[in-house]
Amino acid sequence: MRRVRAALEPASPPTVESLRRHAPTLDGELARANLDVRLAEYESGFFQARNPALWTGEAIFGVVSLMIRDFAPVTDRLPSIVARLNAIPRFLAAMPDAITAPVPTQWIGRAARECAAADGLFDRGLQLWMELHQVDAETVLRVHEAAERARAAFVVAAASLAALPSSDRGYAAGGALFATLLHRGHFCRETPDQLLEQTLAELPLEQARLTDMAAATAGSWEAAQTALAADHPAVDDYYATFKRQWNDCHRRARAADVVTWEPWPIRYVPIPEWAREWTPQLYWLFYRSPAPFDPYTLYDYVVTPIDASMPAEEQEKKLRAWNHSTITLNHVVHHGAVGHHVQNWHARHRSTSRVGRVAATDCASRIAMFLGGSMAEGWACYATQLMDELGMLTPLEQLSEQHTRVRMLARAIVDLRLHLGHFTFGDAVQYYQEIVGMPIEVATAETTRNSMFPCTAIMYWLGTSRILALREQMKASSGDRFSLRGFHDALLSRGAIPVPLVATLMTETPA
Repeated sequence: MRRVRAALEPASPPTVESLRRHAPTLDGELARANLDVRLAEYESGFFQARNPALWTGEAIFGVVSLMIRDFAPVTDRLPSIVARLNAIPRFLAAMPDAITAPVPTQWIGRAARECAAADGLFDRGLQLWMELHQVDAETVLRVHEAAERARAAFVVAAASLAALPSSDRGYAAGGALFATLLHRGHFCRETPDQLLEQTLAELPLEQARLTDMAAATAGSWEAAQTALAADHPAVDDYYATFKRQWNDCHRRARAADVVTWEPWPIRYVPIPEWAREWTPQLYWLFYRSPAPFDPYTLYDYVVTPIDASMPAEEQEKKLRAWNHSTITLNHVVHHGAVGHHVQNWHARHRSTSRVGRVAATDCASRIAMFLGGSMAEGWACYATQLMDELGMLTPLEQLSEQHTRVRMLARAIVDLRLHLGHFTFGDAVQYYQEIVGMPIEVATAETTRNSMFPCTAIMYWLGTSRILALREQMKASSGDRFSLRGFHDALLSRGAIPVPLVATLMTETPA
């Protein structure tokens, strides 16, 4: 990486005008930034040298990525599945020697859960998958032989986790690494301390607004939570609700002419039977961004299965979790409709930046390039506010959206305070419980993710707030010529690159 980084160093720093007009110049700067981030991660000793969950995740999803994507016929994918299963023992065997620093206990716990999930996934799950695709008996035998070796490797890896040096400390990445991730990963000009000051100033305003909305809508936030859970579809209308809300989102966005939204078919389907038992223990996304060079086909968005065959108590529990607000805000607007799915379409089909095309592709533990995050998540969070402006949300959904804003700020604050050393892991868990109302299990899982990937939780708030600020700036400078569609299309046409950089390219006057 150092050699490539040196080879990419330009004779003179690129100008705003050259970045704006010449895609290879922009990609050169993005490639240098990506390498700066990756080098900082490696040299910090905070990632591959400390986190066994990165190893287990790569081993599992290297195979799973071939199972969940119809980019080629199953017969063409099976040899690669066998090859990757056969590669797992050697890959995992390198993990104990590569991890050279004490591992936070929560990270060991996540890796252990993934090892356990891999054992079942590459046994019964793989068998169900092959039955679904009618794989011939000879190939089934060859796959199972490779899978047995992989499963045995995960058993050995699970045992080695207990022997790794562990610690209840070490969750903070430190100010130096955080600053590099912020400046080179997000192209943010402010310091971490400045951002902490901003988020701490915004949080009480959003909390007060949430309190007022809850009182007006349901009497209190506690009553509102009960009302939100109770506002769910019937069992026989569960799957239809996703499509109906998607159609409503599409209709409103098209009617208001707020963004170019070309057809990219999507359907909501239950998580396949072969994967259901193990998805809760893995980084298994309901919407996993389509790989940028896959064929342009119907996309399957997987959701928790709920049907009439389940006991009534189980149905009700799942429906309360998958209520109308969750379906509309998270699985339709944010992910499957005008949020991630539309942003991904623009990145694939309109971005002149090759880096912008691939950066936000979902991978084994996070997106492909860290620098894609503020656009991908910033736009998706902004999209829910946009649809609120267009009148799509019910009062309860508006209340849920306001709670999401509070949670987004709290996540940014935890990200900053944890990695700058202001919070311990326990402090962060307690903060989520008190500020957001998370149950302790949810708060612990959220803090674990925050600790593993510094400067990541902040990108939701950073991207959203910078898009809103850029919109106001463009509106003020354009006057009557301003259009939402023109602004949104220009924003998304860059692909998944840092929002602060896009703001510079759209507004800054060349020297």
